[in-house]
Amino acid sequence: MASVPSCRRRSWSCLVSASSATRRRYVVTSSGPDVAAKRRPGKRPPRGGGKTHTPPRAKTAAPGKAGAPVRPRASATGPATAPRSPARYRAAALIGVLIAALGFAIAVQVHANSQSDSLSNLREDDLIGILDNQNARGDRLRQQITELEQTLRRLHDSGDRNAAATQQAEQDATALGILLGTLPATGPGVQITITDPDHKLAPEDLLDVVEELRGAGAEAIQFGSVRVGTSTAFTGRRGAVSIDGTLLSAPFTVFAIGDAKTLDTALNIPGGVAAATRAAGAALSVTERPTVTISVTRSLAPPKYASPAPH
Repeated sequence: MASVPSCRRRSWSCLVSASSATRRRYVVTSSGPDVAAKRRPGKRPPRGGGKTHTPPRAKTAAPGKAGAPVRPRASATGPATAPRSPARYRAAALIGVLIAALGFAIAVQVHANSQSDSLSNLREDDLIGILDNQNARGDRLRQQITELEQTLRRLHDSGDRNAAATQQAEQDATALGILLGTLPATGPGVQITITDPDHKLAPEDLLDVVEELRGAGAEAIQFGSVRVGTSTAFTGRRGAVSIDGTLLSAPFTVFAIGDAKTLDTALNIPGGVAAATRAAGAALSVTERPTVTISVTRSLAPPKYASPAPH
C-alpha cells in the first residue's frame, strides 16, 4: 500500500481526506496535485527520471460533507429497467379495490356511529316522538299493504269473471254458428238416402224431412250440397227441386248430426216421414253413423230491419 504523507497542520479535513485517499489507493497532499500511484502486480514504478502516470483529480467533498464518498453515476447506455409483470399490475389493482372497499366500510360505520350518537344525545321526549312517528309510519304502510292486497284480489276475481264470460261467449258463438250453418260441424248422427225414380216428390215433401230432423234435435243438417240454415227455402216443382236456389235431383243424400237413435226413430215412426215418402212412390232409408262430418257452410246476409237493442 502507498505511504500517506503526514499533514503539516493537524486539521480534521486533512485527516479525513488522507483516510479517503488511502482507501482509494491515492496519495493526497495538502499543497500539491493529487497523484495516484496504482500498484500493478509484478511491476514497480520507475525511479529517477521515469515518468509517472497522473490520474484524473479526485473530486473533493462538498463543504459540510467532508470525506463523503462520491457515488458513481449511472451510465446513460446502461441496461433499461425491466417492465412490470402483469401479476404486479393485478396485485396493484386488487390492493386498490381492497383499499376502496375498506374506505367505504369505514365511512358506513362512521355514519352509523354518528346516527347512534345523535340518538343517544336526544332527550327522552324527543326519542318518544321519533318512536311514535315510526309507529305511525309503520301503521300507514301496513294499511297500504292491506288495500293493495284487496285490490289484487278484486282484480283476480274480475279477471276470473271476465275469463268465464269470455269462455261462455265463445261457446255461445260456436253453438250459434253451428245452428246457423256458418261453422263446420262433426259428431254422431245419421245418413239418409231418398230415392225418387219417378220424380213424385214435391219440394214440400223434402221440407218435411228437414222439419222432422229439426224436431228430433238435429244440430246440423246438410241436404245434398247445401247447408241447411234457419232461412233455407225449398222451391221448384216435382222432379226439379231447388234449395236456396241450388237445383238438386234424385237420389238425395242428407246428413244430420245429433242423437242417432232419436233421429232414426223420429223418421221411421208409423205414419211419419218415411211412410209418407213410400206412399208417394219414393223410398227413404236411414243409416246410423258414429261420426258424421259436415264441412259445407253458408254465409248470413246482414239484417235489413233488425238491430241490437240497447242494454
